[in-house]
Amino acid sequence: MKKKKMTFEEAFARLEEITRTLEAGDVSLEDSLKLFEEGTGLSRWCAQQLEEARQKVEILLKGPDGELKIEPFQHS
Repeated sequence: MKKKKMTFEEAFARLEEITRTLEAGDVSLEDSLKLFEEGTGLSRWCAQQLEEARQKVEILLKGPDGELKIEPFQHS
């Protein structure tokens, strides 16, 4: 992960860039390993962010009785 705090969208875009670079196969083994390591870290971080968002949504959807109320998403 980079020193600068990234947003989820920035991290996901970087992960896509790394994937395209690795799939192209135009980098050395050493650079491929560095990119793979960076991509693995970004992937874990993104997964963690998504899990935290899911938990927040569940908390927001809990009714006063503590039961989870599943409601369809209404896109406006």
